[in-house]
Amino acid sequence: MRVDGIVHRALDGGINFIDTADVYSAGQSETMVGKAIAGRRHDIVLATKVRGRMGPGPNQVGLSRLHIVNSVEASLERLGTDYIDLYQIHRFDALTNIEDTLRALDDLVRAGKVRYIGCSNLPAWYLMKALAVSREQRLERFRCTQSYYSLAGRDLERETIPLLKDQGLGLLVWSPLAGGFLSGKFTRDGGDDTARRAKFDFPPVDKERGFAILDVLAAIAKAHGVTVPRIALAWILANDAVTSVIIGARKIAQLDDNLKAVDVTLTADDLKALDEVSKLTPEYPAWMDALGSDRRPGERRY
Repeated sequence: MRVDGIVHRALDGGINFIDTADVYSAGQSETMVGKAIAGRRHDIVLATKVRGRMGPGPNQVGLSRLHIVNSVEASLERLGTDYIDLYQIHRFDALTNIEDTLRALDDLVRAGKVRYIGCSNLPAWYLMKALAVSREQRLERFRCTQSYYSLAGRDLERETIPLLKDQGLGLLVWSPLAGGFLSGKFTRDGGDDTARRAKFDFPPVDKERGFAILDVLAAIAKAHGVTVPRIALAWILANDAVTSVIIGARKIAQLDDNLKAVDVTLTADDLKALDEVSKLTPEYPAWMDALGSDRRPGERRY
């Protein structure tokens, strides 16, 4: 089915957030999204990203003011709109001061070309640095992060999710099915050769651990009478740190199934089983914090 058909089906199904990036297919993704949302622009929250290389020149990549200003104009044209609801930096740029990047993004908000700014794939320390710079210099602050999070990849829980809760930022989850690994198409005996992961093994997954997770997912899915990906998505949605989940369905059937994840209510036993099979191994200083309380025996906390 054409992209606009899938987009329209998603919008009719209650989806109101669409995310893309200028670097996806060298701008073609934004062009296709722009055509698909024509006439329905004000029904959605539209997000795109900047940072990736868009040409061979030294100023056609990164988070410098020049690249950001040029990129936003190109994205607006491709998307067929005069404003972007959420403009996100795609990754860390070691060659550009975060102050310069935030000042450029602040100017875009003040000019009305961007409503809010966000980030993606940043380490927690750098995200906190950016928030501190925004506060100190009275610039627009990142309102959310778009980050990888799934049952097969819970690294975000170490530093970033505690930061988001502390600082009041939203979390947009990309690849909640671990690049299709948690779609139910892959087993220890093989998988779907036509699936994207069969050609592009991303994001990285510990396969043996992943198959153990799939065993538990399959059992819970059978008990609920639903598909494996619905349970994997329901687990993400049950996390109060998550604002929204970005799904990447290529077919109407996949989209319809994913949308039904909101109707799945996992039991306490379901959540416990999924947590136990997928939880992270404590790393320092987390295992220090687990040693016990500093309270004296019999002391009460008020």
